[in-house]
Amino acid sequence: MNDTVLTAMQYYGAATGVIAALVVSLDLGRRPTGWAFVLFVTSSAALIAWGFLQEDSEGIGWQNAILLVINLIGVYRYLIRKKVP
Repeated sequence: MNDTVLTAMQYYGAATGVIAALVVSLDLGRRPTGWAFVLFVTSSAALIAWGFLQEDSEGIGWQNAILLVINLIGVYRYLIRKKVP
């Protein structure tokens, strides 16, 4: 794959992960936290692709495959599921 695309995936994954972590840490409420988890999902997807397409980076791919599941749970809990009264 093109090195420019791989580099873009790597930096997109890193940048969106940092932004999402900042939003979650600010505790701005359910909706912003839910959207931060959506950012985490896109970050994980980019880093999964980068990890398995970049030579010797499978560890990052596997780590983000697991994080993707965790982040999807976050999306469900904060954006889809109704809060228990």
